[in-house]
Amino acid sequence: MNVKFKAHLFIFSLFFCYNLSAQEIVKGDFKNENPQSSYVPSFDMDATDKPVKNVILMIGDGMGLAHICSGMYANQGQLTITNLKTCGFVRTQSANKFTTDSAASGTAYSTGKKTKNGALGMDENNQVIPNLPEKLSGYGYISGIVTTDNLDGATPAAFFAHQPERGMSKEIWADLPNSKLTFFSAGSYELFEKQAPNVQKEIKKEFTIIEEPNDKAIKKSKKLGYLPTKSKTASVNENRGDFLPSTTQMAIDYLSSRSTNGFFLMVEGARIDKSAHSNDYSAVVREVLDFDKAVEAAIRFAEKDGNTLVIISADHETGALALRDGNIKEGKMKAMFVSKGHTPIMVPLFAYGPQSKLFGGVQENSDVSNKILQLLAK
Repeated sequence: MNVKFKAHLFIFSLFFCYNLSAQEIVKGDFKNENPQSSYVPSFDMDATDKPVKNVILMIGDGMGLAHICSGMYANQGQLTITNLKTCGFVRTQSANKFTTDSAASGTAYSTGKKTKNGALGMDENNQVIPNLPEKLSGYGYISGIVTTDNLDGATPAAFFAHQPERGMSKEIWADLPNSKLTFFSAGSYELFEKQAPNVQKEIKKEFTIIEEPNDKAIKKSKKLGYLPTKSKTASVNENRGDFLPSTTQMAIDYLSSRSTNGFFLMVEGARIDKSAHSNDYSAVVREVLDFDKAVEAAIRFAEKDGNTLVIISADHETGALALRDGNIKEGKMKAMFVSKGHTPIMVPLFAYGPQSKLFGGVQENSDVSNKILQLLAK
């Protein structure tokens, strides 16, 4: 072995060891002190060729297979999500990056087209791409969104805004009055009050804005925006409460009562991703369990309605989460994060209702959107 080769080998070894140490592995433990029930539907209408009237798309932000497994095993081996029969995988790459961000993936789900990271409802050349609420309005459908993120968060914004960069908060809020949404709920009323007076005025022209559930306002309003105080959409670590499942039910009740042709609803469990970015394993599991309660509300409605398709997936995986050990009976889990960022790992997809079989196998996030449009456009 010559001296030059030895020198190169030494340098490579130093580089390799540096990168290993730079990838800090963060371990986490969780014990579920209060296991929750899961729901098993009848499957009478599941995977049939019956026409679809309503679609509920549920996005667990950052929720990879290990995140779902964590919630399932910690809940004594059961989730409503994992009780479903139809499942597949989704590839999440954006148009310009191997690892997507939430804006690009949210746009793929909302428009059926891949775009660059950071873009909301716009293509790589900053040209507007119609989203599902806009496309479906032409067929007589109404639409809504529910999220534990702020309204200008990347995923919810992808379903009503058209901006070249996800950080353009003021412009995103200003897009809301011209959107095709009939219902929205997100954080927060405090953020709404920080918008320009003319933007607040335009939003109130189009939507009845409430800070708390109000039966009278809900019944009388033609279009509704529920913007609670920021504590209601905060992390489970801050005792958020049942905002996500209860508001999912509110949105379903509101849209179904005003729908003649049908509705589209996007529900996001945003703080699975935020907890994974922080490598907070306990919060990840608890956020997945909370998201599963919202899934249960959607599945129960779909089973009763008979014409509703529910799709559960994620925009990307966050944290490169891996499971180390566990005890299903005791609800104990041990896991580790290898990253604090997004990864390009495929995410799981589950579906329930008529035509659910179309969502099995491996598909692009943009394919999910296009399949929804094809089903409802019929």
